[in-house]
Amino acid sequence: MTPISEDDIARYLANTPDFFERHAELLATVQLSSPHGHRAVSLQERQAEMLREKIRMLEHRIMEMIRNGNENVMISDKLHRWVLSLFDDSALSDLPDRVAQGIQTGFLVPQAVVKLWNVLPALLDAPFASAVSEDSREFAASLTAPYCGVNAGFEAASWLQDPASAQSLALIPLRPGPMQGTGQAFGLLVLASPDPQRFHSGMGTDFLERIGELASAALGRLQA
Repeated sequence: MTPISEDDIARYLANTPDFFERHAELLATVQLSSPHGHRAVSLQERQAEMLREKIRMLEHRIMEMIRNGNENVMISDKLHRWVLSLFDDSALSDLPDRVAQGIQTGFLVPQAVVKLWNVLPALLDAPFASAVSEDSREFAASLTAPYCGVNAGFEAASWLQDPASAQSLALIPLRPGPMQGTGQAFGLLVLASPDPQRFHSGMGTDFLERIGELASAALGRLQA
C-alpha cells in the first residue's frame, strides 16, 4: 500500500473545504512555528501575524506611491518654471544659454551646454554655433533617443566648461517635432555629471526626451 504523502493531505484539504467545519476542534490544537522566533504559535496567531505582515507591506507601498507622487509634482513644477524661462523677452542669442542654465539650476545637473548649426546668419559667430564637426552633426542625426552612458571620448564633452569631470553624459538631439521623428537634427543638448551613474545606459529616457522636444521647440527660432 502506497503511504499517504504530504501532497496527498494538502490536496485532500484543498478539495474538502468543509473538513475543518466538521472537525473544528482541530484548529485549536494546530501549532505552527513563529517567523519571529522558534516558539510555537496557534493557527490563529500565525494567521494574525501573516495579516499584519501584509498590512505592513501595503503601508510601505502606499508610502512609496505618495513619495513618487510628491516627486512627480516637484519635477512637474521645475519643468514648468524652466519652460516659462524660455519665453523670456531676452535676445534670441541668449536662448541657448538660458536653456542650459535652466536645466543646471532647476534639475541640479552639474554641467550643461547647447550647440547648434544651420543658424541664422546673424548668429554664425556665436559660441553656441562654433566648433561643431561634421562627425558630431552626423552623430546627433543618428540619435532617435537620448544617449546616456559613460563619457567615451565624445567631442560633445569638449564643449563643456570642465570636460575632465564629465564621467557620465546625456546627449540629447535637437530636431523639429517628436524626438523619434524624421526631422533633421539641428543641435545637441549635452548634460554631464561627475557621478558615473547619474546618466547610465539602463536609465529611462522619457523625461530627457520631453526636455529635448521642449528645447527643440524653443531653439528652432534660431534656425536659418
